[in-house]
Formats: sequence, C-alpha cells, structure tokens
Amino acid sequence: MQDREVKIPSQGRELDCYLSLPTDQKGKAPAVVVVHEIFGTDPHIRDVARRLSKLGYVAAAPNLFTGELQRLLTPQNIGLAMQAFAQAPPDLRRNPAKLAEFAASQPPERRPVLEAFGRVSSPPTQEGFARDLRVVTRYVAALPEVAPDRIGAVGFCFGGGMVARLATVDPGLRAAVIFYGQNPPLAEVPKIEAKVLGLYGGEDPGITGTVPEFAEAMRRAGKSFEYHVYPGAKHAFFNDTRPSNYQKESAEDAWSRVLRFFDANLRAGGS
Repeated sequence: MQDREVKIPSQGRELDCYLSLPTDQKGKAPAVVVVHEIFGTDPHIRDVARRLSKLGYVAAAPNLFTGELQRLLTPQNIGLAMQAFAQAPPDLRRNPAKLAEFAASQPPERRPVLEAFGRVSSPPTQEGFARDLRVVTRYVAALPEVAPDRIGAVGFCFGGGMVARLATVDPGLRAAVIFYGQNPPLAEVPKIEAKVLGLYGGEDPGITGTVPEFAEAMRRAGKSFEYHVYPGAKHAFFNDTRPSNYQKESAEDAWSRVLRFFDANLRAGGS
C-alpha cells in the first residue's frame, strides 16, 4: 500500500486529495473515489480508502471543503452546530432558507458554522461539488495504475448524497455506493448510468424515509438500484470512530455488500 497527498485543479482552486494505492498490483487496477462526511477527509475516511487499497483498488479521498469551508468546519465548530441542530426541526438541514433563518437566530459563535452548513447544503454548491467529483474521477482514471473504465465511488452522509449527485453528472461512473446520503434531484435520475447500492439506518427517518421515492424514480428510468435498511441502526452506523452511532453488526454486513458490489461491477470480469 502506497499513500500520498496530491492536489487536483478544479474550478479555480486545488482540491486536497488523499490517494492510497495497492502494492504489488499486476496490471491496471479499478479505482474508487471515497467521499467524506461533514468532517472532511478525517481518519475514518482515510481508513476506508486504505481498506480498499489493501483489496487491490486505487482509492482517492478528495476534500471537497478544501479552503475556507475546511477552516470553518472544524470538529469544535461542528460540535457547536450539532448542539444547535438538536434544538431544531429534523428537516432543517435540507431547507437552505429555513437554515439561514435559524442561523441568524443563534448565538454569534454558532452562526459562521451554521452558515457553512447552509452553504454546503444549497443546490448550487452541491452542483459545484458534483462537478469537482467528476474532475476527480477523470484525474483518477488518467493515473497509470488505473483501468480508466472501472471507476466507482462510495460516500457517507454528506458524501453519500454527493456520490448520488456524481452519478447524475458522470456517465463514466460504473458503480456508486450511498451510505445514508440524501437522494439526488429526482429529475436527474434518468442521467444515471452507474449501478447504485444504497445502505441506510432504520433509525434515520429523515434520510431513510425518502429512499422509496428514489427507488421508484430509478425503476421508472430503467436504472439499477438495490438498497438495504438496517433495523435499529442510526445515522452514521458505519463510522467506527463515533461510538454513539456505530453498530458493528450492521457495519460489517454493509461492508461485505459493498465489496461484493464493487467486485461484481469494477473487477475485470464485472459487467
């Protein structure tokens, strides 16, 4: 396994990106882009990338918040935001206008990070992030170690939603895994070419409750979408650095599904 930090030019800035490459790889390898939660490319996301590279995938974990957003979305500030969200309606983060109003009502120390949450939740910003991710898939596909037609992506929470959006703008993406992420705009579903796997917690109604409409949109468009809901699992049940959310049995089963899915769709014998 070889790890390195790279910078990827995209839309007038340079994205920080963590690369983990398999060692002793014979021939060109499939690749997976790993998309982070609201915490950026933290140790958990890097660990996921390394797990994949140990299995023979080139793994790239870009930081979509490179720059100002990363300076605002520190663990301490995110903690302040989570305290504020605990007092707010559960759907607040999916409504940018209400979120802006809520941020303005909060104590001054909370406002900058809440405004940052509003920015990363807004449709125009997320469209920009999706374009960033397409730049990353192209960068990865051009690496000499990578089979350019065997690119997948996996994302968690915020990153799960971004992988769903990436699938709508990148026809070359072969396989997309959404861990408890928001649906993409349903009008964009017919543009999806990748096969999609979704993994959700039963105790995460704000996300999981919207999945059937995504499944129906995918069915109507003739797209491939399989998903699994884990009863009793909370949001972020896969993140083993968050003891209050992590559910070992569900996480292990989900990971086995991910590996089977990538193996079927990204390996040399995949469809």
